Amino acid sequence: MIASVLIEYNIKQLDKVFDYKIPENLKVKKGMKVLVPFGKQNIEGFVLNIHKNEDKNIEYKEIIKIENEGFIINDELLTLGKWMSEQTISSLISCYQAMFPKALKADHKANINKKYEKYIKLANREKTEEYIKNKKISESQLKIINKLKENNKLLKSEINSSSLKTLIKNGIVCETKKEVNRKILINKETPKKIELSQEQKEAYNEIKNSKNKTILLHGVTGSGKTEIYIKLIKDCLNSGQTAIFLVPEISLTPQIISRLSSEFSNDVAILHSRLSEGEKYDEYRKILKCEVKLVVGARSAIFAPLKNIGLIIIDECSSASYKQENNPKYNTIDLAIERAKNNKAFVVMGSATPLLEQYARGVKGVYKLVEMPNRINKQMPSIKIIDMSKEIKKRNTILSSELKQKINDRLEKKEQVILLLNRRGYSTYISCASCGYVYKCPHCDISLIYHKTTNNLRCHYCGYSIKMNDKCPKCGEESLLTLGMGTEKLEKYIQEEFPTSKVLRMDIDTTTKKGSHQKLIESFKNREYDILVGTQMISKGLNFPHVTLVGIINADNSLNIPDFRSHEKTFEILMQTSGRSGRNELPGEVIIQTFNPDNYVFTCLKKHNYIDFYNHEMLIRKTLKYPPYYYLIQIKISSLKYETAKKESMTIKDYLKNNLSEQFIILGPSTANIFKLNNKYYFSIIIKYKKEENILEVLKNLTNNYLKTNTNVDININPLSTI
Repeated sequence: MIASVLIEYNIKQLDKVFDYKIPENLKVKKGMKVLVPFGKQNIEGFVLNIHKNEDKNIEYKEIIKIENEGFIINDELLTLGKWMSEQTISSLISCYQAMFPKALKADHKANINKKYEKYIKLANREKTEEYIKNKKISESQLKIINKLKENNKLLKSEINSSSLKTLIKNGIVCETKKEVNRKILINKETPKKIELSQEQKEAYNEIKNSKNKTILLHGVTGSGKTEIYIKLIKDCLNSGQTAIFLVPEISLTPQIISRLSSEFSNDVAILHSRLSEGEKYDEYRKILKCEVKLVVGARSAIFAPLKNIGLIIIDECSSASYKQENNPKYNTIDLAIERAKNNKAFVVMGSATPLLEQYARGVKGVYKLVEMPNRINKQMPSIKIIDMSKEIKKRNTILSSELKQKINDRLEKKEQVILLLNRRGYSTYISCASCGYVYKCPHCDISLIYHKTTNNLRCHYCGYSIKMNDKCPKCGEESLLTLGMGTEKLEKYIQEEFPTSKVLRMDIDTTTKKGSHQKLIESFKNREYDILVGTQMISKGLNFPHVTLVGIINADNSLNIPDFRSHEKTFEILMQTSGRSGRNELPGEVIIQTFNPDNYVFTCLKKHNYIDFYNHEMLIRKTLKYPPYYYLIQIKISSLKYETAKKESMTIKDYLKNNLSEQFIILGPSTANIFKLNNKYYFSIIIKYKKEENILEVLKNLTNNYLKTNTNVDININPLSTI
């Protein structure tokens, strides 16, 4: 028999199967990971097919061994990988490798050890009695023997002592080991009895009775979407099917994990980036062994090898984190819909602020649109827009006088406050007052961010870092200014402005340690802190009963980004963060500080009116030919040499013009928004189109033309951002 093996090399030229003979002593199956000889070395790969078409003129090499007999990619995921490769113009091996935790990827250097617990038991009862009778044994040895007589076997770690070592040495006690899963620490809540409100019941029934199995659940923040998700999951599991619950990484808080683990106990596997590689490996193997029926996780959990899937839930479906930014550049929602189609399952997408494309499909009937316009507690937080151009005249550069007054009011009432500033670090850049020098990354065309706690300047793109110096490296003067503001600087300012308050900061810098995310959330929930300062990390998935005030410090940050979605992203993050206020009995308030108070984004936010925002933004998108009226493709051309990148980008444009019809609009090439990154120069080409025609074939041929050049061509189909 012959096995067609896809090897581990993620190189386009080798993106094909190679045939190997299956030795008689190996029971190789389709989907297995095997070790094969390739050139002068041994390489791991996946068996994609087994056949009898042996060519007598070829001397086949043999498969060396099966790497992991318990791990097989099922037929559904093999098919999904091929579909994904075609849709994203990516190598097939990169698509399969995206599906698994590190230890199961086709790379034998990444193997992670299984975890074992050691047990002890009596080797032989008769021999033990003789030992007691004939040997002079210590009291502690006798204690161990008696314990083992009563319990048959015990954990070695509970008894480890010199007496135990003696008993093992004399053959009285023997050791055994048992494979165990690494335990993920979860603070389980008491399961809540779900009693749906009238609006929730109507939404639930609409979903259950829908003939269209792709659902968009549009519900305001605090409308009770989670309760509907849980009820749908219970229905699914009770019918003998399995379910996947996807949440954006920033929303995958300990709160939602705790809630779902409490509801579904040992039926849950968790997959997200904050787990160790060993924990991911154990959770994945639990799914493989069919030990769980529900998988909860971020983007990559869509690849969970569950069988008989009946439901896929995508919470906060507007989140950009569902789109993979590295190759393969897949969109999780597309994969979810494809998996659901293959399994005849329901897909339920939920959000208070769905993407315009998603809501448009709901309106057109491509998705079944289910609306939940009211909060459970019947009261939305009041939103006030503050014009900071007027506040600057009063010398209020960071907090407006009204926001200061509201914070003091909440502190007096022993209520809590959340302040959003979507920029981490201390200062956004350092400049010299004498000569105007600005610290920039030597590898990227971008300013370095100052982090005061570590006293270093850091590039948030390539990771370059240097220690801060008091003297300007250009003129030598001690006149460096920390300009702009990040969460670290805001935290310091708040502590000085409200000295009696306890302030907590939550951003990437404060949540790097394992368990820190959960610890910070629990401490704020337990009211150990009065004010929470953070980036967009605090905008979703959090429910704090005593938060009655949310302040948005610089609402214009994302509004001014040169991207067609900048207004949509601003509306989303501000609406979601506003939703953290007044979620329980206490009424909530939101203060939004901006230099553009008349912008329609803020007008719609003030009224909590997504529909008005949708209608206004759709007119702009239609005029400018952006999604959902047109599809987008972005091609980024990069090279270590500026002239090479520029020349090749012009060649690519000519190729596109010659191979695509006039209905395709080709913009560029132009220098990318971040022109230099990691010592490479970037140019960008945008393609807009309504019908697919031959576009995938043209792009595939384009990438094949650049297999062996010093120019990199990166294709992003339907990007969520053109930056």
